[in-house]
Amino acid sequence: MQPSEEERARWWLWPTILSLDAPVVVVLWQRLVAGSAGVRLAPAASAVLGCSVWLAYSADRWIEGWRLSPESIRTHRHRFYQRWRWPVAALWLAVLAADVRLSVAGLSRPQFVGGALVLVPVAVYLLSHQLVHRESRWRAPKEVCVAALLGAGAAVFVLAEPAADRAAAVLPLALFVVLCFSNCTLISLWEHEVDRSHGQTSLALQFTEARRVGRGLPWMAAALSAALWSAGRGGTPALCAAASGALLGLVDLAERRTGRIPARVLADVALMTPLFPLLMQ
Repeated sequence: MQPSEEERARWWLWPTILSLDAPVVVVLWQRLVAGSAGVRLAPAASAVLGCSVWLAYSADRWIEGWRLSPESIRTHRHRFYQRWRWPVAALWLAVLAADVRLSVAGLSRPQFVGGALVLVPVAVYLLSHQLVHRESRWRAPKEVCVAALLGAGAAVFVLAEPAADRAAAVLPLALFVVLCFSNCTLISLWEHEVDRSHGQTSLALQFTEARRVGRGLPWMAAALSAALWSAGRGGTPALCAAASGALLGLVDLAERRTGRIPARVLADVALMTPLFPLLMQ
């Protein structure tokens, strides 16, 4: 089913369509985690991370658009990657070349090695979920995989710094992974018909309890983070996580009235709360 005239992409949809929202979220949390670990990252570390996340997301959507028939596509983002397949492929190669060059020139040796190690599970995920095990009902839930990989991306360059307080980075990283999982789980609930049409599996389609548990996840994350902050643990990351969890919960409540398309955009915006303390610094 193609998007109707009424559903044509508006300006606020384009960050999601172009796969720009996820890189912004991960880079913001990377900087927040770095502050907790007591290290100051070079701009190259954030640039490489942002480019790498974009490369992974755009590759996933490019493969999806390549595999699907035009009439089965249900989202603007997948239709964009199908319609502009070869220009996107050329841009992808250019960004990849720039990312590699920047990694070699701007990262320390431990950061470069760490980034290369994270690249392996990302490649395995794309191979498994888009090609080998695409239709397998019992494959590892993509929501778990994506949350873990985003957490690894936010962590790798920080933890590779010799001066990093790794123990202090554990809590903000854990909160970020929980928020990513909550975000992905809610999206799987909102887009279960999309996944079914695209021949994908998701938590919402794999597990009957996912709907009830998924809608409670952001509120549990918000409550836990707020409790940690009130107890003097977690500092700014805990406060940001509490705000993001509450915002995700509110987006989910609003989705029943606004529909999945605005909710899909706002779900990622809800994770951008580190922007405010970082700007204040």
